[in-house]
Amino acid sequence: MIVKIRSDIVSFGEYVQNFCKNKYPQHSSGCPNYGKKNGCPPCELIDSVLDFEKDIYLIYTEFNIGEFAQKMRVRFPGWSERQCFNSRLWQGKARKEHNLELERFREKFHLDIVLQPERKGVDINLLFIRLGMKLEWPPRKIARVVSLGGTLV
Repeated sequence: MIVKIRSDIVSFGEYVQNFCKNKYPQHSSGCPNYGKKNGCPPCELIDSVLDFEKDIYLIYTEFNIGEFAQKMRVRFPGWSERQCFNSRLWQGKARKEHNLELERFREKFHLDIVLQPERKGVDINLLFIRLGMKLEWPPRKIARVVSLGGTLV
């Protein structure tokens, strides 16, 4: 899905990048890539990357994670809920579908794309709320892979 959005509805800040420091299973200090991997926070915010005076586009792909997890339950009946929803199992397929959407965007608009804009501090949850959509967290029905398109600064 490609949606032209107003730049004033894009909320961003370092507070979003700091979510990467939240603990999660087997990572009590948050993501081990924080401050280490190129492109990972802390890094420049989105307004240092995309020109907010020009057109901004939300590019997102919906992935039916619920259906995927159900297939895993059938295939591996002994698996836990966490195993059935393991992001390592479904993200590759979801990103492949998203890459097709990104190709369509590039062909139509010839603009630049920022992958995983939350790395640049974009509050994806608030953006979707402002667009009248609610994200599930953690996703159990639909997961979305999100990018932003526009003109580089």
